[in-house]
Amino acid sequence: MGFQIIKPDTNLDFIGIRKLAFLLSAVFILAGLASLAINGGPKYGIDFAGGMIVQVKVDKTMDVGEFKDALKGVELPGLVVQTLGLEGDQEYLIRTSSSDISSQDVRARVSESLTSNLDGAKFDIQRLEMVGPKVGADLRAKALEAMFYAVLLIAVYISGRFEQRWTVAGIMAAVLGGVIYGVGLTGLDMGWLIVIAMTVTIGMCWYLKLNYALGAVAALIHDVVITVGVFSILGKEFDLTIIAALLTIIGYSLNDTIIVFDRIRENNNANKGNQRFKDVINQSINQTLSRTIMTSLTTLLVVACLFVLGGSVIHDFALALLIGVVVGTYSSIFVASPILMGFGPSAAEKEAVA
Repeated sequence: MGFQIIKPDTNLDFIGIRKLAFLLSAVFILAGLASLAINGGPKYGIDFAGGMIVQVKVDKTMDVGEFKDALKGVELPGLVVQTLGLEGDQEYLIRTSSSDISSQDVRARVSESLTSNLDGAKFDIQRLEMVGPKVGADLRAKALEAMFYAVLLIAVYISGRFEQRWTVAGIMAAVLGGVIYGVGLTGLDMGWLIVIAMTVTIGMCWYLKLNYALGAVAALIHDVVITVGVFSILGKEFDLTIIAALLTIIGYSLNDTIIVFDRIRENNNANKGNQRFKDVINQSINQTLSRTIMTSLTTLLVVACLFVLGGSVIHDFALALLIGVVVGTYSSIFVASPILMGFGPSAAEKEAVA
């Protein structure tokens, strides 16, 4: 018999330690929310806050610190410098939060400072992009909307897929669409609008007894909040690449959750009342544990390579995926499944078992 990481007869009591798991999740969530509150919200990158990006290539070998020292006379607010491309490319990305200065003025300031401080080294300004604050605010609103509608459609899909309640799920989606539209007329900030919408989504899943959807949506919100919180604690910027990472995390976590839920449904239908629902869930998690662990490890291996070798441009994207894959795997087992157990099988599932 070949080597196996997870033995076929593994029978760990995951549900038995759910309170400890909930406590651990609460610590991470509260720490992240505290960091967001202290920092006045996420640290938005140029995509969302507005500003300029200047890409410069130099023919002299130097580190980021030396290049930043050469820009001391530029006097641009929120100046951030990072390397770009491979180690020997000697390309640098200059970011500034200011969008009040013209692009020509920024180009002139950067050129003048580098000419004075690079000791005769040649440089070339390859790219200069500007994002206005209005465009940044629109992008931020659209990004939040994309995340909300992704979660909403997932709730509809889970309800139909596992509970065969497409009509109820459609009604929920229609009501939530109305809530979003109605609250949106008040001119409320998109961030608060999405928080209200997510709260209403959870409440409707509970009220309509869409228990599989409730567990899945709670797990997805859990994953996104923890990832955003860790980024806030680390002082990382949020831009469009991080939103792409968060949507990827939602998809990955959902895939893990569906695998576990599918086995729970199969075992519960075959159970005929011989086992407690808690034992059915534990059995299902253990049966899918090998697949869950192996998928997570292979995904983490690839993402870790991106994180270490991918360069500075993709660094934060890979970091978000690293956090998300770990948290998403954890939430499928310790968040989604215990929540499903707490509310029991749905009415539709009880009828199927009977």
